[in-house]
Amino acid sequence: MSELEKIACVEDDPDIRAILEMSLSDVGGFTVSLFENGPAALSGLGDVNPQLIMLDMMMPGMNGLEVLAELRTRPAFMRTPIVFMTAKAQSHELGAYISAGAQSVIVKPFDPLTLPDQIREIWDGLGL
Repeated sequence: MSELEKIACVEDDPDIRAILEMSLSDVGGFTVSLFENGPAALSGLGDVNPQLIMLDMMMPGMNGLEVLAELRTRPAFMRTPIVFMTAKAQSHELGAYISAGAQSVIVKPFDPLTLPDQIREIWDGLGL
């Protein structure tokens, strides 16, 4: 099993991007790449080659499901684990995200101090 080191986060809210960077980089020790929307991520992910991608569900222009669908058409990202971040966390919504191909869902608001451990648990559960 490989160790998780590189994470990309796609989040339109600048405050949440700052919290993600602090949480995952400063607390978790990960190398973090941040993108402000789906199109920015789709054009830049190839340059950073993340092991795991965290996608906000609700973003203007392209939502998380649309970004995921596009990523799955690209050979480099066909198998990259995706974790959605969302405040819309009713059970039928969570099931739809998993059915669409996400490995897990992090419910907002999340605890920045425990988020790195949550991500490691998800990674470890994948057995990669």
